[in-house]
Amino acid sequence: MSRFKSALLAFAVLAMPAAAQTSPSTVLRVVPQADVAVTDPLFTTAWISTIHGTMVWESLFAWDSKLQPRPQMVREWSTSPDGLVWRFTLRDGLKFHDGSPVTTTDVIASLRRWMTIDAMAKKVGAITTAMTAVDDKTLEWTLSVPVPGLLDTLAAAPSRFAAIMRAQDIPEPGKPATSVIGSGPFRFNTELRVSGVRVVYDRNPDYVPRDEPPDGLAGGRVVKVDRVEFQVQPDQATAVSALQGGEVDLLERPSFDLLPLLRRNGNVKLQVLTELASQAVLRPNSLYPPFNDPRARLALAYIIDQDAQMAGGYGDPAFYQRCNSFFVCGSPNGTEAGAEDFGPDIARAKQLLTEAGYKGEPIRMPATRDISYMGPMAEVAADAMQRAGLNVQLEWSDWATVVSRTSNQESPAAGGWNIYVSGMPGVLAWSPSTNIFAYMPCDRSNLAGWPCDAEVETLRTRYAEAAVPDRSAILTQLQRRLAVVNPYRLLGQATQPIAYRSNVVGVLNSPVIAYWNITKE
Repeated sequence: MSRFKSALLAFAVLAMPAAAQTSPSTVLRVVPQADVAVTDPLFTTAWISTIHGTMVWESLFAWDSKLQPRPQMVREWSTSPDGLVWRFTLRDGLKFHDGSPVTTTDVIASLRRWMTIDAMAKKVGAITTAMTAVDDKTLEWTLSVPVPGLLDTLAAAPSRFAAIMRAQDIPEPGKPATSVIGSGPFRFNTELRVSGVRVVYDRNPDYVPRDEPPDGLAGGRVVKVDRVEFQVQPDQATAVSALQGGEVDLLERPSFDLLPLLRRNGNVKLQVLTELASQAVLRPNSLYPPFNDPRARLALAYIIDQDAQMAGGYGDPAFYQRCNSFFVCGSPNGTEAGAEDFGPDIARAKQLLTEAGYKGEPIRMPATRDISYMGPMAEVAADAMQRAGLNVQLEWSDWATVVSRTSNQESPAAGGWNIYVSGMPGVLAWSPSTNIFAYMPCDRSNLAGWPCDAEVETLRTRYAEAAVPDRSAILTQLQRRLAVVNPYRLLGQATQPIAYRSNVVGVLNSPVIAYWNITKE
């Protein structure tokens, strides 16, 4: 038997124990983009944890397919004429998976934790003067400064979204929540969870959806299957063969080089869930030389050839494009101001590296092949950096190890790192309110790389507090400043489809894949 057939057989056998332990009438079997290593969606920026979070928990508001905020847990709301006092009333029927009702005590505890973690929520937290439970269903929230975009911030699921947890489950600061009891349309099945292999979600029979058509993450979250089962499979060829053979129903992130094969299969459909392209990026460590100097980070803008990067990672030009906007080309915020000349210029890059004081020290670059585009893009980027004189050392491991390692703030010589390839969904990158890679506080509370720039943070705050008509000018200033300090280097952007069997219907266009509304015919 060939190695490929052996791998496919192993994958099919892997799924058997879950099927043997249950007899639900309908199971949607999914190959997720990664394992759910962290079950607390506020404690990580991993996209798979966000997907998991929207299944298990809910938030007061949610984004629809056009990224507009709409009520989810809220029945009605109002704000005072001066914009300083907001009142929210929860809708009927909300209860946690243990049967206890969702109350404003849970909402306040959850929001207060959220305001210590999420980048934009922290800014809201800084001007929050009071949060008061009027009764079990009504919350009054007082601010010292009006925030016209408060509902946008509350609805922004692609960031560390405002998941409402039981008050008793809120952990101490800096710790992840360990309970997976939410109030959402799915219940997390702890008994069938096998780390690195399987994650299972059962339909919540007590869930009361909104009486509205579904639209993105908003509207009625009506679950039409009995179970969603994530079958973790890093090998893309095996996952695609399982989809084609009907062993699984949906593949969240099919490899781009295998898309032509899937297109030819009449039993498989491809669907782009959102037109906002995702960014592929180089994330430098701003704490240590050479990338603690903004001139070294700017050098990356003249080292990287986006065409070469995207061809290496994605292959088919139909799915990718060049872009030097930190807020996604093609989005309402897609300006490239200040970055118009970014592109290959090795002589200029070498000059900037010299000015930054680089003298040939090793550049440690963690890399992975677990996520299809990351391995090839790391190799292309490393080659370009080496041609510019950087002593790059690629260090390969699985994605979970890369994530763990890049949270390490120790020096590269002590086991830390200098730079790595990552990515960010367009629905996260397109707005200053949600773009976590461009978050640049100086207290090391931001993401891996920990870039610091007070001017960027001032502009982000101004953007959050500004009325919508005034935001465009502020955004252009912010883009120009980011093009100077470069918290990360854009490698380009791509539109990623999902793939699923033709008997799967009801997949919604959504900023985050929604597993409600889906049926199997």
